[in-house]
Amino acid sequence: MKTILEDHRGIALLLTVSITALLVAVVLELHRNVRASLISTAMTRDRFVLSEMATSGVHAAMAVLIKDKKESFSDSLQEDWADPEKLKEILNEVSFDEGGLSVRIIDELGKIQINALVTSDGGQNFNEPQRLIWERFLNWIKSQHESFEDMDVTVIINSIKDWLDTGDDDAITGVTGAESDYYEDLDPPYTSRNGPVRHLGELMRIKGITPELFYGNDEIQGISQFVTIYGTEDTGSVTTSAESGKININTAPLPVLLSLLPSESEDVAQAIIDYREAKDGDAYTHDLSSPTAMVGAVGLADADIDFSLFTSISDIFRIVATGSIGEMKTTVTAIVKREQNTKTGKWECRVLSWKAE
Repeated sequence: MKTILEDHRGIALLLTVSITALLVAVVLELHRNVRASLISTAMTRDRFVLSEMATSGVHAAMAVLIKDKKESFSDSLQEDWADPEKLKEILNEVSFDEGGLSVRIIDELGKIQINALVTSDGGQNFNEPQRLIWERFLNWIKSQHESFEDMDVTVIINSIKDWLDTGDDDAITGVTGAESDYYEDLDPPYTSRNGPVRHLGELMRIKGITPELFYGNDEIQGISQFVTIYGTEDTGSVTTSAESGKININTAPLPVLLSLLPSESEDVAQAIIDYREAKDGDAYTHDLSSPTAMVGAVGLADADIDFSLFTSISDIFRIVATGSIGEMKTTVTAIVKREQNTKTGKWECRVLSWKAE
């Protein structure tokens, strides 16, 4: 009898231990699921807040650009929209319970307009001043780093033209261009656009333009920083017939300035930058409303330069707004165009492109 009772007690103890272990496992799993759900809910909340923060940053930047248009005719890096400290002061007025917000505004017309490389008659011919811009630009890039030594500038320029042109029965430009026959032999195959470039990354599909050339490396920026699909003439979102391809000399970075000047003009390009940035105390020294005044001041009045390519007016801008909470970030990149409402006469910013990541 004693043995039977002891066996029952052993079984009961074993059952108790098993049930306890099962309950502990259930509680732990429930706790894990609740914790995961809370974390997921918090992350979802933070993502929403970050998206709203970045969106607020874009709208604040639009307000800055509209105010600038009302106050000045020309555009330059001397203005509030281009001053990180001024933008920071403005953003301080946009308060959030937690996290931070940063905004940058970049002039798209201080860049080389890709789609202006060809004329507006279907793109069957080079826009010659723009071809020279590309030639100088790519030759400068080539000279800056050994990884670009073997880059064939002519191949790239001809291939961009063939990507843009239409109505030419897929005839290649020169002996080095590339039409659909070339791209259809690649793996995976694809066809030539035969029209305006629609997004910047599309350049990497064009013969001769490698990811390194597009993005750059640790020592040099890629061409993506200095070119744009946007321009002064557009239908919807991209340049289709900006035959002039004017570049704002007040905002163009050094590589773009060099593309506008004769070869071996780095000293002159730097002189332009120094002229733009010159200050007397906190005030800028020079008025940049007239490109010809700057050109004369740096000794370019008699130079062999196509001054019709210069402008001091911009209305297309890239806004990069980043909201951050802890280690989480959301960045919204918007391309906006300032334009006057035909009914009200008020200046507005029309969104051409919006990307959140």
